[in-house]
Amino acid sequence: MSRLPHAAVLSGLGRNVLILGLVSLLTDVSSEMLYAVVPLFLTAVLHAPMSVVGVIEGAAEATASLLKIVSGWMSDRARRRQPFVLWGYGLSSISKPLMALAGGWPMVLVARLVDRVGKGIRTSPRDALLVASCSPENRGKAFGLHRAMDTTGAVIGPLLSVALLSMLQIGYRWLFVCAFIPAALGVGCIFLMKKEAVCPREPSPSARPAGRVPLSPDLVRFVAVYGVFALGNSSDVFLLLKAKAAGMSANGVLLTYVFYNAVFALASTPAGWLSDRLPRRALLAAGFVVFACVYAGFALTDSRTTILVLFALYGFYAAATECVAKALVADLSSAENRGTAMGLMHATTGLLAFAASTVGGILWARVGPVATFLYGAACALAAATLLGFGAVAKPAR
Repeated sequence: MSRLPHAAVLSGLGRNVLILGLVSLLTDVSSEMLYAVVPLFLTAVLHAPMSVVGVIEGAAEATASLLKIVSGWMSDRARRRQPFVLWGYGLSSISKPLMALAGGWPMVLVARLVDRVGKGIRTSPRDALLVASCSPENRGKAFGLHRAMDTTGAVIGPLLSVALLSMLQIGYRWLFVCAFIPAALGVGCIFLMKKEAVCPREPSPSARPAGRVPLSPDLVRFVAVYGVFALGNSSDVFLLLKAKAAGMSANGVLLTYVFYNAVFALASTPAGWLSDRLPRRALLAAGFVVFACVYAGFALTDSRTTILVLFALYGFYAAATECVAKALVADLSSAENRGTAMGLMHATTGLLAFAASTVGGILWARVGPVATFLYGAACALAAATLLGFGAVAKPAR
């Protein structure tokens, strides 16, 4: 993808887009310091079985998903987004030190649930606030830039983990305490945001109160198709454990995850910008196909070199799907129900991701890693086929 001029990257984007990107960057530094470490902590220190790892990750994401639709709907009714954003990021920040107190996997579950409650409260209102902070023709770029900044935190976080674990030789529990610092800084940045206006009401043929405008059938169909993909999109924990099983060291796993996030961050803004000019459905379908190829590759190889290549491709898949999907949801919704629309997508896909992670853990334990990855590849191909055959109408932009 071609590089965008500096002015072109920022044109059409409001101040709050950039500040929300910074908040997400700092929060992701904190979260990603721990993401690749938590499964290692669970299995190597607390001796939790793989089935428990899958259940913890799935339950955490399911909790967030249920709250995303509730908080989105509530922000539509309140016609305010910022209070939800503040409380959500605040809760996630205090979850980090809780990990240090864990004497067994149930406490890790509690800490992960607190973190995901915060994510559930903030995500849908934040996405609706991003849409309100940019021009309609720049929605893809706004989500792409936000994701790029968020994922830059995912590059910095694991590098900090490697430095703290290897150079300073601190233990996992002190690492959890250190992760609180960038999370707290992120919460502080929220107070720098420009005060939001009351959510505007777009012209509507009906005069229903805010929060009660029905969701469009095209939006519901799109969420259903995306749900087919989500049903096989298990936690990235399984990819990291596959890398470990292929012979990578703990630091090697962390650095591989950094590499994936670097590709993701670099590709996100161009992918969002491109989706403002090309059909979003086509980009999504292409992303699903790449995902299927990556998962099939993980099923068939034990080569560390090949796994590195697959992680790079996985970064391109992520850039071509996540921010593009959010922009498409924005296209298919109105300002009056955008929080609910974002919440519906997040809740549906997140609940199905819980099923995917649980099934992935069971397949790994009872059949083997090959079954986990082939199952995910099959679901992605099914979703790409549905998009390709026009299951979702082209939105008017």
